[in-house]
Amino acid sequence: MRGGVRPKWSSGSGGSMAVSWSSAIRISLLVLLVAAVVAAFFTLPVEKILNDFLVWIKQNVGPWGPVVLAVAYIPLTILAVPASILSLGGGYLFGLLIGFLADSIGSTLGSVAAFLLGRTLVRPYVVSKLNDYPEFQAVVVAIQRSGFKIVLLLRLAPLLPFSMLNYFLAVMPIGIGEYTMASWLGMMPITLALVYVGTTLKDLADVTHRWNEVSSTHWVTIRYF
Repeated sequence: MRGGVRPKWSSGSGGSMAVSWSSAIRISLLVLLVAAVVAAFFTLPVEKILNDFLVWIKQNVGPWGPVVLAVAYIPLTILAVPASILSLGGGYLFGLLIGFLADSIGSTLGSVAAFLLGRTLVRPYVVSKLNDYPEFQAVVVAIQRSGFKIVLLLRLAPLLPFSMLNYFLAVMPIGIGEYTMASWLGMMPITLALVYVGTTLKDLADVTHRWNEVSSTHWVTIRYF
């Protein structure tokens, strides 16, 4: 980077052979993850599975339902599966307050899990490839200076879909604490809106129908999830 201090990255050091093997393993795992996501979208009835999951929570889990719902966000977010059905379901099953708490905590846990996975698998490779590009360095410097504010704004008015944003931010020099708090606060408005819509539904089967309606007419907003 010209005319300034070059941002420092902890992308690892050591012999080139070790770095090469490490990068190859990470990229292989990433390719497998992407392949699994694509296969799931084209072969599995994701909406039906999520709706059946909500029915199972309603009929079998009892008072632990909000906890189970929150934990379910973790694998869905890692696999980039749209989880807004869970947000709607949380409102229907638990009401506005409990549903909002469960969905807000769950979406934050999911985003943190994806962030940590991306930082483990993707960050060293991306940094090694883009560290010499001035544009990339400019983004790095901006996030180093105002990481919390930038993440908060990206969550409130996302330039990238929710799941993609998790992995993009994973390669940026922002601490896990700042990322978690900014993501949690930034996702609150859309989470509250989805949970509220869920409270207006008359039947659990309406969750997927309502999600399809909202996602087709308000895609820009719903892309948070």
